[in-house]
Amino acid sequence: MLQIKNIAGGYQRRNIIENLSFIVEKGEMFGILGPNGSGKTTLLKMIGGLIPVRSGTIELEGKPLQAYSAKQLARKIASLPQNNTQMFDYTVWETVALGRYPFQRGFLKRLTYEDEQVIQQVMEFTNVTKLKHLSIKHLSGGEKQRVFLAQALAQNPSLLLLDEPTNHLDITYQKMLLDQLKKWTKSHGLTVVSIFHDINLASLYCDKMLLLKNGQSVLIDDPNAVLNEKTIHHVYDVSAIKQSHPEIARPQMMLSPEHKHDEKKVFTKEDVIQTKELIYVKAASPLKTLSSAVVGGGFGWHRHFVNRHVPTDDHVSGSQTEMINFLLDNGFSPNETIGMLTSSHVEDGVVEEWEEEGISIIIVVTASISHGADASKNMEKHEHVRAINTWMFINGHLSDQAFIEGMVTATEAKTKALFDEGIIDSATGSSAAEASMDSVLLAATQTGSLHHHAGTGATLGKLIAKGVYESTVKAIQNNKQRWTIND
Repeated sequence: MLQIKNIAGGYQRRNIIENLSFIVEKGEMFGILGPNGSGKTTLLKMIGGLIPVRSGTIELEGKPLQAYSAKQLARKIASLPQNNTQMFDYTVWETVALGRYPFQRGFLKRLTYEDEQVIQQVMEFTNVTKLKHLSIKHLSGGEKQRVFLAQALAQNPSLLLLDEPTNHLDITYQKMLLDQLKKWTKSHGLTVVSIFHDINLASLYCDKMLLLKNGQSVLIDDPNAVLNEKTIHHVYDVSAIKQSHPEIARPQMMLSPEHKHDEKKVFTKEDVIQTKELIYVKAASPLKTLSSAVVGGGFGWHRHFVNRHVPTDDHVSGSQTEMINFLLDNGFSPNETIGMLTSSHVEDGVVEEWEEEGISIIIVVTASISHGADASKNMEKHEHVRAINTWMFINGHLSDQAFIEGMVTATEAKTKALFDEGIIDSATGSSAAEASMDSVLLAATQTGSLHHHAGTGATLGKLIAKGVYESTVKAIQNNKQRWTIND
């Protein structure tokens, strides 16, 4: 649809863009990114025919830009700047209607029925119909930008050029504008070429991205390829960490401020408080966590940790709401807290500290063996509260992969402890590989040396395996002793 072939151009005698080539397919949203002074706006003006190309060619729908008259080009290309300088006191309807100007004919230019239909359609699409009689000067920045988007769409262009269209908008209007654009590209085959300063926003909406530096292409590809840590550091001279968006298959780059390594207190056994009702921790600094907890599950950062005893006949249904209320009643912020439930007597829980080769781990295990289950055979729905809860607090810096591997290692060690202690699934009579509805937590201070792995082949993994196994065995034995005494 749009083909750029070895173009160069700029201002006066100096080239800003040098030897640049790329193709934008029909219906794509194409993002132009780069630091200030990299040539983004110059490139956009060259594509729009506002700056001449000194060498190379720009083709639109198979024809060079020079082959189009000014009016023909106005029917093909529309622009949406970041700040529209229109000063006339037009109404919203009149402002949108200006988008039909390239299609009007004759000396007395009047809107046709078709023009009015198009205007009505784009105003409804951009949700500005209710503003149609208001002066454009009386609108908020977000409302104005939607009106000017409607004006651009009213041109019914093949190509829409955007110069940082969300730069002065709050996040509500940013999302609204880009959602509308993305929807229009899919429904009308509109091709969009846009400058972005926000690389994460561009990643969410663009099909392809061009990364510029000093007027030259560094990389042209899909967002996942363009947004990588080495390339972003090379272009922007800033360190950023690549993460996947939690809901869609798009990358996000996370900046790391210099103060991220604020001194954190080393985690010790003394930080774990054990009562008859709960085991809890109030850490001096937030820890990075991965857990299957009732409250705070998944990845996150948490400062407080609560493992609470409830009767064995309690059910999981509604437990999250009840747990949140419990936390609030007892002075814990749910947003900062990992909350777990256990049927075991928490005063029998095991708190152990393990250290090897400069790595230290505090492991907390509570165990109730009355609900052991063979996961491979028992298909019945277990509604009892968690029976074995395992906490691991690591004084160290873990990669995301190490978090996952550490959880697997801990589960394997717990399973071996259950087997060695002869825990039986009462429903099947076979060895129990788990306890019904167990929970596990891995938390790290994220300071010190980086551990890439926590499988059983790594030093950290070996320490987790040993610590979880021995702590689980001890917690099971404590629970067996309680049952023996009660019997």
